[in-house]
Amino acid sequence: MAKKKILFINQEISPYVPDNAMSVMGRELPRTMQDRNHEIRTFMPKWGNINERRGQLHEVIRLSGINLIIDDTDHPLVIKVASIPSCRVQVYFIDNDDYFSNRQMTVDENGLDYPDNGERAIFFARGVLETVKKQCWVPDIIHCQGWMSGVVPFYIKTAYKDEPSFANTKVVTSLFNKEFQGDFGTNFKQCVDFRDAKSELLAPYNDEFTFQDLGKLAIDYSDGVILADKDVSKTLQKYAKDKNIPTLGFQGEEFGDAYEAFYDQISPEL
Repeated sequence: MAKKKILFINQEISPYVPDNAMSVMGRELPRTMQDRNHEIRTFMPKWGNINERRGQLHEVIRLSGINLIIDDTDHPLVIKVASIPSCRVQVYFIDNDDYFSNRQMTVDENGLDYPDNGERAIFFARGVLETVKKQCWVPDIIHCQGWMSGVVPFYIKTAYKDEPSFANTKVVTSLFNKEFQGDFGTNFKQCVDFRDAKSELLAPYNDEFTFQDLGKLAIDYSDGVILADKDVSKTLQKYAKDKNIPTLGFQGEEFGDAYEAFYDQISPEL
Protein backbone atom coordinates (compact mmCIF):
# COMPACT_ATOMS: atom_id res chain seq x y z
CA MET A 1 0.00 0.00 0.00
CA ALA A 2 1.01 3.63 -0.36
CA LYS A 3 3.02 4.94 2.56
CA LYS A 4 0.97 7.19 4.78
CA LYS A 5 1.35 9.74 7.52
CA ILE A 6 -0.55 8.34 10.51
CA LEU A 7 -1.32 10.20 13.72
CA PHE A 8 -2.08 7.92 16.66
CA ILE A 9 -4.03 9.53 19.51
CA ASN A 10 -3.99 7.09 22.41
CA GLN A 11 -5.49 7.03 25.85
CA GLU A 12 -2.88 4.58 27.12
CA ILE A 13 0.51 3.32 25.95
CA SER A 14 2.63 0.63 27.57
CA PRO A 15 5.13 0.84 29.29
CA TYR A 16 4.05 4.25 30.63
CA VAL A 17 0.91 2.72 32.13
CA PRO A 18 0.23 -0.92 33.10
CA ASP A 19 -0.30 -3.48 30.36
CA ASN A 20 -3.83 -4.09 29.12
CA ALA A 21 -5.35 -4.59 25.69
CA MET A 22 -5.54 -0.84 25.04
CA SER A 23 -2.08 0.13 26.31
CA VAL A 24 -0.35 -2.74 24.50
CA MET A 25 -2.09 -1.84 21.24
CA GLY A 26 -1.15 1.77 21.93
CA ARG A 27 2.48 0.65 21.70
CA GLU A 28 2.30 -2.14 19.12
CA LEU A 29 0.19 -0.41 16.48
CA PRO A 30 2.52 2.60 16.01
CA ARG A 31 5.53 0.28 16.13
CA THR A 32 4.05 -1.99 13.48
CA MET A 33 3.20 0.86 11.13
CA GLN A 34 6.58 2.50 11.66
CA ASP A 35 8.29 -0.82 10.85
CA ARG A 36 6.26 -0.87 7.63
CA ASN A 37 7.76 2.50 6.69
CA HIS A 38 4.74 4.68 7.40
CA GLU A 39 5.49 8.07 8.95
CA ILE A 40 3.90 8.19 12.39
CA ARG A 41 3.35 10.49 15.33
CA THR A 42 1.95 9.30 18.63
CA PHE A 43 0.27 11.15 21.51
CA MET A 44 -1.12 10.26 24.93
CA PRO A 45 -2.03 12.14 28.14
CA LYS A 46 0.74 12.66 30.69
CA TRP A 47 -1.16 10.93 33.47
CA GLY A 48 -0.03 11.81 36.98
CA ASN A 49 1.02 8.21 37.70
CA ILE A 50 3.63 8.27 34.92
CA ASN A 51 7.15 8.39 36.33
CA GLU A 52 8.83 11.11 34.27
CA ARG A 53 12.33 10.26 35.43
CA ARG A 54 12.01 6.55 34.73
CA GLY A 55 10.33 7.22 31.38
CA GLN A 56 12.89 9.94 30.53
CA LEU A 57 10.24 12.50 29.62
CA HIS A 58 11.35 16.04 28.91
CA GLU A 59 9.46 19.16 27.92
CA VAL A 60 9.45 20.39 24.33
CA ILE A 61 9.66 24.13 24.93
CA ARG A 62 8.98 25.16 21.32
CA LEU A 63 5.65 23.28 21.36
CA SER A 64 4.53 24.30 24.83
CA GLY A 65 3.06 27.61 25.95
CA ILE A 66 -0.32 27.64 24.22
CA ASN A 67 -3.34 28.46 26.40
CA LEU A 68 -6.54 26.56 25.61
CA ILE A 69 -9.79 28.17 26.73
CA ILE A 70 -12.36 25.67 27.99
CA ASP A 71 -15.57 26.91 29.58
CA ASP A 72 -14.12 30.46 29.73
CA THR A 73 -11.02 29.33 31.65
CA ASP A 74 -7.43 29.39 30.36
CA HIS A 75 -5.49 26.14 30.66
CA PRO A 76 -1.77 26.13 29.77
CA LEU A 77 -0.68 23.37 27.39
CA VAL A 78 2.63 21.62 28.12
CA ILE A 79 4.14 19.14 25.66
CA LYS A 80 6.61 16.48 26.74
CA VAL A 81 8.30 13.74 24.76
CA ALA A 82 10.01 10.42 25.29
CA SER A 83 10.96 7.34 23.28
CA ILE A 84 10.09 3.73 24.00
CA PRO A 85 13.51 2.02 23.86
CA SER A 86 12.16 -1.42 23.00
CA CYS A 87 10.51 -0.29 19.77
CA ARG A 88 12.02 3.14 18.93
CA VAL A 89 8.61 4.81 18.97
CA GLN A 90 8.58 8.47 20.03
CA VAL A 91 5.63 9.52 22.18
CA TYR A 92 4.38 13.06 22.75
CA PHE A 93 2.58 13.70 26.05
CA ILE A 94 -0.17 16.27 26.60
CA ASP A 95 0.28 17.77 30.06
CA ASN A 96 -1.42 20.31 32.30
CA ASP A 97 -1.27 20.66 36.07
CA ASP A 98 -5.04 20.94 36.51
CA TYR A 99 -6.01 18.02 34.29
CA PHE A 100 -3.11 15.57 34.32
CA SER A 101 0.12 16.12 36.27
CA ASN A 102 -1.48 16.22 39.70
CA ARG A 103 -4.08 13.52 38.97
CA GLN A 104 -4.31 9.78 38.53
CA MET A 105 -5.96 8.45 35.39
CA THR A 106 -9.78 8.30 35.22
CA VAL A 107 -10.38 7.88 38.96
CA ASP A 108 -8.75 9.40 42.03
CA GLU A 109 -6.92 7.70 44.91
CA ASN A 110 -10.29 6.73 46.43
CA GLY A 111 -11.56 5.16 43.22
CA LEU A 112 -13.96 8.02 42.49
CA ASP A 113 -14.44 9.45 39.00
CA TYR A 114 -13.01 12.88 38.37
CA PRO A 115 -16.05 15.10 37.78
CA ASP A 116 -14.26 16.94 34.97
CA ASN A 117 -13.24 13.88 32.94
CA GLY A 118 -15.16 15.34 30.02
CA GLU A 119 -13.14 18.55 30.17
CA ARG A 120 -9.95 16.51 30.37
CA ALA A 121 -10.86 14.67 27.16
CA ILE A 122 -11.64 17.98 25.44
CA PHE A 123 -8.34 19.53 26.56
CA PHE A 124 -6.45 16.43 25.39
CA ALA A 125 -8.12 16.43 21.96
CA ARG A 126 -7.53 20.11 21.33
CA GLY A 127 -4.01 19.91 22.75
CA VAL A 128 -3.04 17.19 20.29
CA LEU A 129 -4.55 18.96 17.29
CA GLU A 130 -2.99 22.33 18.15
CA THR A 131 0.40 20.66 18.58
CA VAL A 132 0.19 18.89 15.22
CA LYS A 133 -0.73 22.22 13.61
CA LYS A 134 2.30 23.82 15.23
CA GLN A 135 4.49 21.04 13.84
CA CYS A 136 3.17 21.81 10.33
CA TRP A 137 2.55 18.10 9.86
CA VAL A 138 -0.27 16.81 7.63
CA PRO A 139 -1.55 13.33 8.56
CA ASP A 140 -3.42 11.18 6.06
CA ILE A 141 -5.00 9.14 8.86
CA ILE A 142 -5.83 9.97 12.46
CA HIS A 143 -6.34 6.81 14.50
CA CYS A 144 -8.07 7.33 17.86
CA GLN A 145 -7.84 4.73 20.64
CA GLY A 146 -9.69 5.09 23.95
CA TRP A 147 -12.47 7.39 25.15
CA MET A 148 -9.96 10.15 25.92
CA SER A 149 -9.65 10.63 22.15
CA GLY A 150 -13.40 10.38 21.55
CA VAL A 151 -13.88 14.10 20.84
CA VAL A 152 -11.18 14.18 18.15
CA PRO A 153 -13.33 13.00 15.20
CA PHE A 154 -15.96 15.66 16.02
CA TYR A 155 -13.35 18.42 16.12
CA ILE A 156 -11.65 17.26 12.91
CA LYS A 157 -14.91 17.41 10.96
CA THR A 158 -16.07 20.72 12.45
CA ALA A 159 -13.67 23.10 14.24
CA TYR A 160 -10.56 22.00 12.30
CA LYS A 161 -12.08 21.07 8.94
CA ASP A 162 -10.51 24.04 7.13
CA GLU A 163 -7.08 23.77 8.75
CA PRO A 164 -4.40 22.84 6.17
CA SER A 165 -3.10 20.10 8.47
CA PHE A 166 -6.47 18.31 8.57
CA ALA A 167 -8.50 19.35 5.52
CA ASN A 168 -8.06 15.95 3.82
CA THR A 169 -7.45 13.78 6.88
CA LYS A 170 -9.52 10.64 7.45
CA VAL A 171 -10.37 9.49 10.97
CA VAL A 172 -10.44 5.94 12.30
CA THR A 173 -11.76 5.09 15.77
CA SER A 174 -10.87 1.87 17.60
CA LEU A 175 -13.42 0.47 20.03
CA PHE A 176 -12.29 -1.49 23.10
CA ASN A 177 -14.23 -3.33 25.80
CA LYS A 178 -12.67 -1.12 28.47
CA GLU A 179 -15.66 1.08 29.24
CA PHE A 180 -15.84 4.18 31.39
CA GLN A 181 -18.58 3.70 33.97
CA GLY A 182 -19.30 7.29 34.97
CA ASP A 183 -20.51 10.28 32.99
CA PHE A 184 -18.63 13.25 31.63
CA GLY A 185 -20.36 16.01 33.55
CA THR A 186 -23.41 18.19 33.00
CA ASN A 187 -21.32 20.88 31.27
CA PHE A 188 -19.72 18.62 28.64
CA LYS A 189 -21.67 20.07 25.70
CA GLN A 190 -20.89 23.60 26.81
CA CYS A 191 -17.18 22.82 27.16
CA VAL A 192 -16.97 21.21 23.70
CA ASP A 193 -18.09 24.45 22.02
CA PHE A 194 -15.19 25.76 19.89
CA ARG A 195 -15.30 27.45 16.47
CA ASP A 196 -17.66 25.35 14.27
CA ALA A 197 -17.86 22.62 16.90
CA LYS A 198 -21.12 24.07 18.19
CA SER A 199 -22.73 22.58 21.25
CA GLU A 200 -26.08 22.45 19.43
CA LEU A 201 -24.61 19.78 17.14
CA LEU A 202 -24.66 17.51 20.20
CA ALA A 203 -28.44 17.74 20.58
CA PRO A 204 -28.93 14.07 19.51
CA TYR A 205 -26.96 12.87 22.54
CA ASN A 206 -27.89 12.84 26.23
CA ASP A 207 -27.31 16.06 28.16
CA GLU A 208 -25.23 14.12 30.67
CA PHE A 209 -22.73 12.52 28.34
CA THR A 210 -21.98 8.86 29.05
CA PHE A 211 -19.42 6.44 27.61
CA GLN A 212 -22.01 5.29 25.08
CA ASP A 213 -22.75 8.88 24.01
CA LEU A 214 -19.07 9.64 23.52
CA GLY A 215 -18.67 6.41 21.55
CA LYS A 216 -21.60 7.36 19.31
CA LEU A 217 -20.16 10.85 18.82
CA ALA A 218 -16.81 9.35 17.76
CA ILE A 219 -18.52 6.93 15.36
CA ASP A 220 -20.71 9.65 13.82
CA TYR A 221 -17.69 11.73 12.83
CA SER A 222 -15.27 8.91 11.92
CA ASP A 223 -14.58 7.52 8.46
CA GLY A 224 -13.97 4.02 9.78
CA VAL A 225 -14.28 1.95 12.95
CA ILE A 226 -12.09 -0.92 14.18
CA LEU A 227 -13.13 -3.49 16.77
CA ALA A 228 -9.80 -3.60 18.57
CA ASP A 229 -10.82 -5.94 21.36
CA LYS A 230 -13.08 -8.87 22.09
CA ASP A 231 -16.55 -8.21 23.50
CA VAL A 232 -16.78 -4.62 22.35
CA SER A 233 -20.07 -2.93 23.27
CA LYS A 234 -22.82 -4.52 21.18
CA THR A 235 -24.67 -1.20 21.30
CA LEU A 236 -21.79 0.65 19.64
CA GLN A 237 -21.21 -2.14 17.12
CA LYS A 238 -24.85 -1.97 16.06
CA TYR A 239 -24.71 1.83 15.99
CA ALA A 240 -21.76 1.78 13.57
CA LYS A 241 -23.48 -0.84 11.42
CA ASP A 242 -26.74 1.13 11.29
CA LYS A 243 -24.78 4.24 10.28
CA ASN A 244 -23.04 2.29 7.48
CA ILE A 245 -19.62 3.21 8.85
CA PRO A 246 -16.91 0.94 7.36
CA THR A 247 -15.93 -1.43 10.17
CA LEU A 248 -13.01 -3.82 10.59
CA GLY A 249 -13.55 -6.76 12.91
CA PHE A 250 -11.26 -7.93 15.68
CA GLN A 251 -7.94 -9.16 14.27
CA GLY A 252 -6.01 -10.49 17.26
CA GLU A 253 -2.23 -10.22 17.41
CA GLU A 254 -1.66 -10.47 13.64
CA PHE A 255 -3.36 -7.20 12.75
CA GLY A 256 -0.77 -5.46 10.54
CA ASP A 257 -1.96 -6.46 7.06
CA ALA A 258 -5.64 -5.95 7.86
CA TYR A 259 -5.06 -2.52 9.41
CA GLU A 260 -2.96 -1.39 6.46
CA ALA A 261 -5.65 -2.52 4.03
CA PHE A 262 -8.30 -0.73 6.08
CA TYR A 263 -6.28 2.48 6.09
CA ASP A 264 -6.00 2.19 2.31
CA GLN A 265 -9.76 1.67 2.03
CA ILE A 266 -10.47 4.73 4.17
CA SER A 267 -7.80 6.94 2.63
CA PRO A 268 -6.98 5.64 -0.87
CA GLU A 269 -3.97 6.94 -2.73
CA LEU A 270 -4.90 9.93 -4.87
